[in-house]
This record gives sequence, C-alpha cells and structure tokens, in this order.
Amino acid sequence: MSQEHLCVSLVPLFNHLEVADQRKIHALVTHRMVDKGEQIFTPNGEKQLVIVARGNMKVYQLSSNGKEQVLRVVEPGEYEGENQLFGVKNDALFGEALEPTEVCILRQKDFSNLLLKYPQLSLKLLEINATKMVKTEQQTQFLMMEKVEERLATYLLDLAKVAESDNLVLPMKMKELALFLGTTPETLSRKFKLLESKQLISRQRRKVTLLDSEGLEDI
Repeated sequence: MSQEHLCVSLVPLFNHLEVADQRKIHALVTHRMVDKGEQIFTPNGEKQLVIVARGNMKVYQLSSNGKEQVLRVVEPGEYEGENQLFGVKNDALFGEALEPTEVCILRQKDFSNLLLKYPQLSLKLLEINATKMVKTEQQTQFLMMEKVEERLATYLLDLAKVAESDNLVLPMKMKELALFLGTTPETLSRKFKLLESKQLISRQRRKVTLLDSEGLEDI
C-alpha cells in the first residue's frame, strides 16, 4: 500500500477495510510531527483518536503527589483514545513523544460519521478495547508484586511471548520502564544486573536476551 495510507493501514481498526474505504478514512485524518518531550494530548483536550505512525508515545497519569505513572508506551501501528471516540472524557491521561514522532489524529465527530457508513467498526473497536483492558490489568498485577525483580521478570517474559522470541528490544528507556514497573531507574538497573548475575538474561542497553526462561518464571 502506498505511503499516503500509512496511518490507516497500520491500525487493526481500519486495515480490514477495502483500500477504497481506507482512502476515505485517510482523508479525515490530520497528520502531525512532534518533537521528543512534546505533549500530544492532555486531559480535557479535544476528543480524538491518536495513531502513532512513527516513533513512540508514552501515556501516563499523575498521582496525587504529582508523580508520573507510565501506563503504556504506544508504538507504531498502535493508538490511544479509542474510548473518546464514543464520547468518554479524558480527565487524567497525558500523551508525550519519547522521540521525534509522527501521529495521525481522527476527531470524534469525524468518527461518528464513519460509524454511520461502517457500523462494523463498532464491533471491531470493542474487540480491540477488550484486549487493551487485559494489558492494563496485567500492569496492575505488576505493581501488586512486592519485589521489583518479580515485576521485571514477568515483564520480560510477557515481552518474549508477544515477540515470539527470546531476543528483545525494550520499547522504552530505563526511566520510563522504571516508572511503568513502579520503581526508580537506579533500582531497576540493579535488578537487571541481578538477573544477569544469575545468568537468566544478557543485556546490552535496550537489547535483552532471555537465557533461562524457566529461571525467570521461578522468580
């Protein structure tokens, strides 16, 4: 498919449609380039779906004491804001570029018109949202684990399942991963070294190889 359909063709919500229909949806999408550290959306902003075409976007919320809690990192082909397409208000979430990032934005009012033409999108969106909720529940389980090494081992095993490989590239930097796992970068670094000392993994910066999956599961 040509470059012009990059955003729409990347997204499971739309890529099952005919090319002609994807072109119609693409015409409603606004493209935006954002720099590293730039906010892409904030609470109480316009209701919209944000699709990441290139780069990475972290989605986070602030705790009562103002501490940042990373909920997920949105990679190319993934998106944030699907609930807003049905009118749900965003009153807590921020989206920020982790690197120079290209996003495509679909406004709620435009999506409402799409549903009239393509009612099957409603079912597809519910299906995708259910999968996303499972991932959110998994992160909640991470934070309930008392030991940071347990959270890290579980996270690495989950990454390996998704990648279907023992050779992984961490999707976020140490600072963001530490926030995601509910710890500090210093503690996370020590836990990586702990797993390496036990010969469970090998690591070079963001490249991690699982050497002993059963050992990680035992943790």
